[in-house]
This record gives sequence, structure tokens and C-alpha cells, in this order.
Amino acid sequence: MNPTPPLPGDFAVVRMDGRTGRLIRIGQFLNGDGFADYEHAFVHVGDGLLVEAQPGGARLGPLSAYEGVPARWSTGRIPLTDEQRAAITAAARSYVGTPYSFADYLALAAARLHLPAGPPLRRFVASTRHMICSQLVDQCYQDAGVHLFTDHRWPGYVTPADLARLLE
Repeated sequence: MNPTPPLPGDFAVVRMDGRTGRLIRIGQFLNGDGFADYEHAFVHVGDGLLVEAQPGGARLGPLSAYEGVPARWSTGRIPLTDEQRAAITAAARSYVGTPYSFADYLALAAARLHLPAGPPLRRFVASTRHMICSQLVDQCYQDAGVHLFTDHRWPGYVTPADLARLLE
């Protein structure tokens, strides 16, 4: 937990319980992330709201939905200017309604395992403009000119565990 209140533009990774959380933990393990404690990510957009990718599509929701859930915040760990924060929150709000795709997980696995299907899957995922939660976070930051990863990976190749590692 971060004792400093999150600011608009900050992101968080949280643990998910239940079947979905277990499936994501297994997927992250198969992708080389190990058994990470964080399976979901979202962007704080201010006014007690967040934007998150969900199986029904990216949505604007209350930050209070994650009250009491173990979270790791980027607050104070990823330095941002006021202009970058504004650009991140604008980008996040612009992605509300963006469809979710389980094909992203296949693309991640294919890329990490260096399978021949990796490049075609990446092209497919990019063409559909679908996003998973961690991809949405990374894309919002890239839209604001902030690169979270020094390896310049494609935003589709980001897991919640990758984001959590940035905050260790």
C-alpha cells in the first residue's frame, strides 16, 4: 500500500481473487512472470474515478471499488509533470468502450516463447484495437510521451506483473 494518495494519471496494480485472478496468474506464469501477486491494472483519472479494461470493454468506474484490495501504486515512483498527468487521464478517458481481447494473452505468450505465430498475432491484436488492462495503462502513458519500459516494448506485450515490477 502507498500511504500517499494517488494523483490523476497514476496507475495501480491489484490482486484479483476468484477464477479470473487464478487464470491470469497462470497466464502470467506461462508468460515467464512467475506467480505474481498482481493480476489487474488501472489508471486513476481523478474525481475518485478510474479507467480499467474489463472483459466487457474498458470502463470508467469508481476508485472505491478497490478499497481494501491490496494495491501497488505508481504514486511517487513514476515522476510525472502536470501536463503528462493531464495527457494520461485524457488518453485513459478516450479508451472507455475499447473492447477487451483474450487474443492479447495469446500474443503475449507467443512473443515470450518466440513462436512463429507471434508476429501474426501481434498484427491481429493491433488491428482490432482491443486492449487488456496492462496494455491500456502502458498505452495511456505512451500516448502522453512517457515510456514505462526501457526496452521499448509494444504496449500489447505488458502484463500486470510487468507493471508491478516497475513499482518494486
